[in-house]
Amino acid sequence: MGLVSGKVAIVSGSGAGIGRATALKFAEEGAKVVVSDVNADGGNETVALIKQHGGDAVFARADVARAADVMALVTKAVDSFGRLDCACNNAGIEGKVAPIAAQPEDNFDSIMAVNAKGTLLCMKYEIAHMLKNGDGAIVNLASVAGLVGFPGLGPYVASKHAINGLTKNAALECSKQGIRVNSVCPGSIETRLDSLAAQASGRRIGTREMMDPLHPIGRIGMPNEVTELIVWLCSPCASFVTGANVPIDGGYVAQ
Repeated sequence: MGLVSGKVAIVSGSGAGIGRATALKFAEEGAKVVVSDVNADGGNETVALIKQHGGDAVFARADVARAADVMALVTKAVDSFGRLDCACNNAGIEGKVAPIAAQPEDNFDSIMAVNAKGTLLCMKYEIAHMLKNGDGAIVNLASVAGLVGFPGLGPYVASKHAINGLTKNAALECSKQGIRVNSVCPGSIETRLDSLAAQASGRRIGTREMMDPLHPIGRIGMPNEVTELIVWLCSPCASFVTGANVPIDGGYVAQ
């Protein structure tokens, strides 16, 4: 039996990267998965990968900044599999790099729309259904940028701090209704070589040689290390964990 056997999970932004790895991990641990992304080709590839490994998944295209898309996503989960137990709200964008004094207003607006508003909308409609069941678990994808600052990434940092704040608030609102809400805060992960740590050190394009020494553990992270945490947080093993913003960063923010 897997950690989430018999559960139904939504993973937004799962057409590639950490989102795809998370969708695959949910399926590996026994969940039926609703794969979602704005990129239909990537999302359908993720569904195909899950099915190749014996799992069950469907795809639903959704722009998380649009309430109608998010409503349709949750409806797709319920219509396809009868319920919704878990959600990983992973969809996000980084935007342009510039100091605060030179930040384009539209850059701030687009980042906040996807990252902050998108997370709020996902939780709004996920929680509404989970309340009918009397239980559920949500994990929001924040970042080490939700815990510390990164020069040149002001809007992104603001959006990820917002996700961590929304996570705490939702956890407090839902704890007595059996719904747990947490966030994970990854540092540099191999799927994102153009990493936040590299940007913070003044090097826009990262390489392993540049990034590994920036982490006290001596290396960047691997996608499976993040997905293990996400699925664990959605499992009964984490039944006493809610409202947490969990860094998974090789010690980066401890420096």
